[in-house]
Amino acid sequence: MNASAGGQEFEFTDSDFNRLRDLVYAHTGIALSDAKRQLVYSRLARRLRKLNLTTFGEYCSTVEAGGAEEMQELTNAITTNLTSFFREQYHFDQLAAEALPQAQNQRAATRRVRLWSAGCSTGEEPYSIAIVLREAFARLQNWDVKLLATDIDSKVVQTAAAGVYDAERLKGMSVERRTRWFTRDAAGPDTYSAATELKSLITFKKLNLLDPWPMKGPFDIIFCRNVVIYFDKDTQRRLFERMAETQQVGGWLFIGHSENLFNVTRRYKLVGRTVYRRTE
Repeated sequence: MNASAGGQEFEFTDSDFNRLRDLVYAHTGIALSDAKRQLVYSRLARRLRKLNLTTFGEYCSTVEAGGAEEMQELTNAITTNLTSFFREQYHFDQLAAEALPQAQNQRAATRRVRLWSAGCSTGEEPYSIAIVLREAFARLQNWDVKLLATDIDSKVVQTAAAGVYDAERLKGMSVERRTRWFTRDAAGPDTYSAATELKSLITFKKLNLLDPWPMKGPFDIIFCRNVVIYFDKDTQRRLFERMAETQQVGGWLFIGHSENLFNVTRRYKLVGRTVYRRTE
Protein backbone atom coordinates (compact mmCIF):
# COMPACT_ATOMS: atom_id res chain seq x y z
CA MET A 1 0.00 0.00 0.00
CA ASN A 2 1.35 3.43 -0.86
CA ALA A 3 2.36 5.68 2.00
CA SER A 4 0.45 8.93 2.44
CA ALA A 5 2.02 12.34 2.91
CA GLY A 6 4.44 12.31 5.82
CA GLY A 7 5.38 8.69 5.25
CA GLN A 8 2.35 7.22 7.00
CA GLU A 9 0.61 4.21 5.57
CA PHE A 10 -2.85 5.81 5.78
CA GLU A 11 -4.10 9.34 5.22
CA PHE A 12 -4.93 10.88 8.61
CA THR A 13 -6.11 14.49 8.40
CA ASP A 14 -6.94 17.03 11.09
CA SER A 15 -10.58 16.48 10.24
CA ASP A 16 -10.21 12.72 10.76
CA PHE A 17 -8.58 13.20 14.14
CA ASN A 18 -11.23 15.69 15.28
CA ARG A 19 -14.03 13.36 14.15
CA LEU A 20 -12.48 10.53 16.14
CA ARG A 21 -11.98 12.79 19.14
CA ASP A 22 -15.64 13.76 19.08
CA LEU A 23 -16.74 10.13 18.75
CA VAL A 24 -14.53 9.00 21.63
CA TYR A 25 -15.59 11.88 23.88
CA ALA A 26 -19.29 11.37 23.23
CA HIS A 27 -19.09 7.64 23.84
CA THR A 28 -16.56 7.35 26.67
CA GLY A 29 -15.98 10.81 28.17
CA ILE A 30 -12.28 10.48 27.33
CA ALA A 31 -10.82 13.78 26.12
CA LEU A 32 -8.02 13.12 23.63
CA SER A 33 -5.44 15.89 23.49
CA ASP A 34 -3.44 16.85 20.39
CA ALA A 35 -0.52 14.95 21.94
CA LYS A 36 -2.49 11.70 21.52
CA ARG A 37 -2.73 12.01 17.75
CA GLN A 38 0.12 9.60 16.93
CA LEU A 39 -1.12 7.14 19.53
CA VAL A 40 -4.59 7.19 17.94
CA TYR A 41 -3.07 6.66 14.51
CA SER A 42 -0.88 3.74 15.55
CA ARG A 43 -3.59 1.96 17.51
CA LEU A 44 -6.27 2.33 14.84
CA ALA A 45 -4.13 1.62 11.77
CA ARG A 46 -4.55 -2.11 12.45
CA ARG A 47 -8.33 -1.68 12.34
CA LEU A 48 -8.07 -0.08 8.90
CA ARG A 49 -6.01 -3.02 7.68
CA LYS A 50 -8.46 -5.52 9.13
CA LEU A 51 -11.43 -3.72 7.54
CA ASN A 52 -9.60 -3.21 4.21
CA LEU A 53 -9.97 0.57 4.42
CA THR A 54 -7.52 2.99 2.83
CA THR A 55 -8.14 6.24 4.78
CA PHE A 56 -9.14 7.31 8.25
CA GLY A 57 -11.97 9.23 6.66
CA GLU A 58 -13.47 5.93 5.59
CA TYR A 59 -12.95 4.56 9.07
CA CYS A 60 -14.66 7.55 10.69
CA SER A 61 -17.64 7.08 8.39
CA THR A 62 -17.78 3.39 9.32
CA VAL A 63 -17.94 4.19 13.02
CA GLU A 64 -20.40 7.07 12.55
CA ALA A 65 -22.70 4.83 10.52
CA GLY A 66 -23.53 3.03 13.73
CA GLY A 67 -22.86 -0.44 14.87
CA ALA A 68 -21.90 -1.06 18.47
CA GLU A 69 -19.23 -3.57 17.48
CA GLU A 70 -16.88 -1.10 15.77
CA MET A 71 -17.48 1.53 18.45
CA GLN A 72 -16.34 -1.06 20.98
CA GLU A 73 -13.27 -1.84 18.85
CA LEU A 74 -12.46 1.87 18.76
CA THR A 75 -12.90 2.13 22.53
CA ASN A 76 -10.71 -0.90 23.16
CA ALA A 77 -8.01 0.55 20.91
CA ILE A 78 -7.70 3.97 22.51
CA THR A 79 -8.03 3.04 26.18
CA THR A 80 -4.86 2.64 28.24
CA ASN A 81 -4.51 -0.40 30.50
CA LEU A 82 -1.38 0.21 32.55
CA THR A 83 -1.76 -1.71 35.82
CA SER A 84 -0.02 -4.07 38.23
CA PHE A 85 -0.68 -6.07 41.37
CA PHE A 86 -0.72 -3.93 44.53
CA ARG A 87 0.01 -0.80 42.53
CA GLU A 88 0.21 2.14 44.94
CA GLN A 89 0.74 -0.17 47.91
CA TYR A 90 -0.26 2.54 50.41
CA HIS A 91 -3.86 2.23 49.22
CA PHE A 92 -3.96 -1.45 50.08
CA ASP A 93 -2.33 -0.73 53.45
CA GLN A 94 -5.09 1.77 54.26
CA LEU A 95 -7.72 -0.59 52.89
CA ALA A 96 -6.59 -3.30 55.31
CA ALA A 97 -5.85 -1.07 58.30
CA GLU A 98 -8.79 1.35 58.17
CA ALA A 99 -11.35 0.98 55.40
CA LEU A 100 -12.23 -2.68 55.89
CA PRO A 101 -12.35 -2.59 59.71
CA GLN A 102 -14.59 0.48 59.48
CA ALA A 103 -16.85 -1.29 57.00
CA GLN A 104 -16.97 -4.36 59.25
CA ASN A 105 -18.02 -2.23 62.21
CA GLN A 106 -20.60 -0.31 60.18
CA ARG A 107 -22.05 -3.50 58.65
CA ALA A 108 -21.92 -5.69 61.77
CA ALA A 109 -25.71 -6.06 61.82
CA THR A 110 -26.08 -7.13 58.18
CA ARG A 111 -22.62 -8.67 57.69
CA ARG A 112 -22.80 -7.39 54.11
CA VAL A 113 -19.91 -5.47 52.47
CA ARG A 114 -19.80 -4.27 48.87
CA LEU A 115 -16.83 -2.92 46.91
CA TRP A 116 -16.36 -1.66 43.37
CA SER A 117 -13.23 -1.55 41.21
CA ALA A 118 -14.14 0.94 38.47
CA GLY A 119 -11.64 0.69 35.62
CA CYS A 120 -10.40 -2.78 36.57
CA SER A 121 -8.29 -3.23 33.42
CA THR A 122 -6.77 -6.73 33.16
CA GLY A 123 -7.69 -7.58 36.73
CA GLU A 124 -4.59 -6.93 38.83
CA GLU A 125 -6.40 -4.33 40.95
CA PRO A 126 -9.51 -6.39 41.83
CA TYR A 127 -7.46 -9.51 42.56
CA SER A 128 -5.22 -7.42 44.84
CA ILE A 129 -8.32 -6.15 46.62
CA ALA A 130 -9.68 -9.69 46.84
CA ILE A 131 -6.45 -10.90 48.49
CA VAL A 132 -6.78 -8.17 51.14
CA LEU A 133 -10.43 -9.11 51.59
CA ARG A 134 -9.67 -12.78 52.10
CA GLU A 135 -6.94 -11.93 54.58
CA ALA A 136 -9.13 -9.45 56.47
CA PHE A 137 -12.22 -11.65 56.60
CA ALA A 138 -10.37 -14.92 57.19
CA ARG A 139 -11.57 -15.19 60.79
CA LEU A 140 -15.08 -13.86 60.19
CA GLN A 141 -17.73 -16.41 59.31
CA ASN A 142 -20.88 -15.88 57.28
CA TRP A 143 -20.04 -12.49 55.84
CA ASP A 144 -21.55 -11.55 52.49
CA VAL A 145 -18.63 -9.81 50.76
CA LYS A 146 -18.67 -9.05 47.03
CA LEU A 147 -16.46 -7.02 44.70
CA LEU A 148 -17.77 -5.64 41.40
CA ALA A 149 -15.02 -5.07 38.81
CA THR A 150 -15.86 -3.11 35.65
CA ASP A 151 -14.10 -1.66 32.64
CA ILE A 152 -15.15 -0.09 29.35
CA ASP A 153 -12.71 -2.30 27.39
CA SER A 154 -14.41 -5.63 26.67
CA LYS A 155 -11.15 -7.44 25.94
CA VAL A 156 -9.45 -6.60 29.22
CA VAL A 157 -12.58 -7.63 31.14
CA GLN A 158 -12.30 -11.07 29.51
CA THR A 159 -8.63 -11.26 30.50
CA ALA A 160 -9.45 -10.22 34.06
CA ALA A 161 -12.23 -12.78 34.41
CA ALA A 162 -9.87 -15.55 33.27
CA GLY A 163 -7.41 -14.57 36.00
CA VAL A 164 -4.33 -16.08 34.34
CA TYR A 165 -1.01 -14.22 34.52
CA ASP A 166 2.61 -14.89 33.69
CA ALA A 167 5.18 -14.87 36.46
CA GLU A 168 6.46 -11.42 35.47
CA ARG A 169 3.06 -9.90 36.29
CA LEU A 170 3.10 -11.36 39.82
CA LYS A 171 6.26 -9.56 40.90
CA GLY A 172 4.20 -6.89 42.65
CA MET A 173 3.36 -9.19 45.55
CA SER A 174 5.24 -11.17 48.15
CA VAL A 175 6.25 -14.77 47.56
CA GLU A 176 3.95 -15.77 50.42
CA ARG A 177 0.93 -14.18 48.76
CA ARG A 178 1.78 -15.56 45.35
CA THR A 179 2.10 -19.05 46.78
CA ARG A 180 -1.13 -18.74 48.77
CA TRP A 181 -3.36 -17.17 46.14
CA PHE A 182 -2.05 -18.38 42.76
CA THR A 183 -1.39 -21.82 41.32
CA ARG A 184 0.60 -22.85 38.28
CA ASP A 185 -1.61 -22.90 35.21
CA ALA A 186 -1.62 -25.44 32.40
CA ALA A 187 -1.08 -22.64 29.87
CA GLY A 188 2.67 -22.59 30.52
CA PRO A 189 5.49 -23.25 33.00
CA ASP A 190 5.60 -19.63 34.17
CA THR A 191 1.86 -19.01 34.09
CA TYR A 192 -0.30 -18.71 37.18
CA SER A 193 -4.04 -18.77 37.80
CA ALA A 194 -5.87 -16.86 40.53
CA ALA A 195 -7.34 -19.07 43.25
CA THR A 196 -11.04 -19.89 43.17
CA GLU A 197 -11.28 -18.23 46.60
CA LEU A 198 -10.40 -14.91 44.92
CA LYS A 199 -12.52 -15.39 41.81
CA SER A 200 -15.59 -16.24 43.88
CA LEU A 201 -15.50 -12.76 45.43
CA ILE A 202 -15.44 -10.88 42.12
CA THR A 203 -18.04 -10.21 39.44
CA PHE A 204 -16.51 -8.86 36.23
CA LYS A 205 -18.66 -6.74 33.91
CA LYS A 206 -18.11 -4.43 30.96
CA LEU A 207 -19.39 -0.97 31.87
CA ASN A 208 -19.14 2.44 30.25
CA LEU A 209 -19.16 4.90 33.16
CA LEU A 210 -21.14 7.38 31.04
CA ASP A 211 -23.99 4.91 30.55
CA PRO A 212 -26.77 4.15 33.06
CA TRP A 213 -25.45 1.98 35.88
CA PRO A 214 -27.31 -1.26 36.53
CA MET A 215 -26.05 -1.40 40.12
CA LYS A 216 -27.37 0.89 42.84
CA GLY A 217 -25.07 0.11 45.75
CA PRO A 218 -24.56 1.05 48.45
CA PHE A 219 -20.82 0.53 48.00
CA ASP A 220 -18.77 0.67 51.17
CA ILE A 221 -15.53 1.07 49.22
CA ILE A 222 -14.86 2.26 45.65
CA PHE A 223 -11.56 2.12 43.79
CA CYS A 224 -11.59 4.48 40.79
CA ARG A 225 -7.89 4.92 40.17
CA ASN A 226 -6.20 6.41 37.12
CA VAL A 227 -9.52 6.65 35.30
CA VAL A 228 -10.60 10.29 35.53
CA ILE A 229 -7.24 11.65 34.38
CA TYR A 230 -8.65 11.04 30.89
CA PHE A 231 -11.84 13.06 31.60
CA ASP A 232 -12.41 16.79 31.57
CA LYS A 233 -13.61 18.53 34.76
CA ASP A 234 -17.29 18.51 33.82
CA THR A 235 -17.23 14.76 33.18
CA GLN A 236 -15.34 14.22 36.45
CA ARG A 237 -17.96 16.22 38.36
CA ARG A 238 -20.81 14.16 36.92
CA LEU A 239 -18.99 10.90 37.59
CA PHE A 240 -18.16 11.58 41.24
CA GLU A 241 -21.63 12.95 41.89
CA ARG A 242 -23.04 9.65 40.65
CA MET A 243 -20.55 7.69 42.73
CA ALA A 244 -21.48 9.66 45.84
CA GLU A 245 -25.09 8.67 45.28
CA THR A 246 -24.07 5.00 45.44
CA GLN A 247 -22.38 5.43 48.82
CA GLN A 248 -23.58 6.23 52.30
CA VAL A 249 -21.87 8.74 54.58
CA GLY A 250 -18.50 7.32 55.58
CA GLY A 251 -18.02 5.31 52.39
CA TRP A 252 -14.44 5.15 51.10
CA LEU A 253 -13.12 6.30 47.72
CA PHE A 254 -9.62 5.55 46.40
CA ILE A 255 -8.40 7.50 43.35
CA GLY A 256 -5.15 7.56 41.36
CA HIS A 257 -1.85 9.01 42.58
CA SER A 258 -2.00 11.89 40.07
CA GLU A 259 -5.70 12.65 40.60
CA ASN A 260 -7.54 14.85 43.10
CA LEU A 261 -11.08 16.07 43.81
CA PHE A 262 -10.19 19.74 44.25
CA ASN A 263 -12.84 21.85 42.48
CA VAL A 264 -14.56 18.62 41.40
CA THR A 265 -16.84 17.66 44.29
CA ARG A 266 -17.53 18.46 47.94
CA ARG A 267 -19.17 15.11 48.55
CA TYR A 268 -15.88 13.58 49.71
CA LYS A 269 -13.29 14.55 52.33
CA LEU A 270 -9.58 13.78 51.98
CA VAL A 271 -8.46 11.29 54.67
CA GLY A 272 -5.24 9.90 53.20
CA ARG A 273 -2.99 9.92 50.18
CA THR A 274 -5.61 10.19 47.38
CA VAL A 275 -8.08 8.49 49.74
CA TYR A 276 -11.44 10.08 50.50
CA ARG A 277 -14.57 9.44 52.55
CA ARG A 278 -18.13 10.34 51.66
CA THR A 279 -19.43 13.32 53.64
CA GLU A 280 -22.92 14.64 54.37
